[in-house]
Amino acid sequence: MYRQGDVLIAPTEESALPPHMDDAPQEPRDARGRLVLALGEVTGHAHAVMGPGRLFSPPAPFAPMLLHLPDGGRVLHEEHAAISLPKGWYRVVRQREYVPGSVRVVAD
Repeated sequence: MYRQGDVLIAPTEESALPPHMDDAPQEPRDARGRLVLALGEVTGHAHAVMGPGRLFSPPAPFAPMLLHLPDGGRVLHEEHAAISLPKGWYRVVRQREYVPGSVRVVAD
């Protein structure tokens, strides 16, 4: 399991993935060619992966994203040390916080 700031990246077995992953919506790469796991609304910094891979959007607002890295990859952020990930599948979870009456994703 890996953590970079407010992003948790947990390895997952391919057998644990939801069915029909080929039909799941994918997140596009940003203008710099990165897969953005989380974008800082205040700073503009991003937790992002470079290299080959695919990032799948969840159908529900707080469900984890799914990241597939066929050759491994590195998670980069301007204010954190890079994290090397081996090839495989990962669940990407954004930290959440309770706000009276609701829950929201943590913003940096």
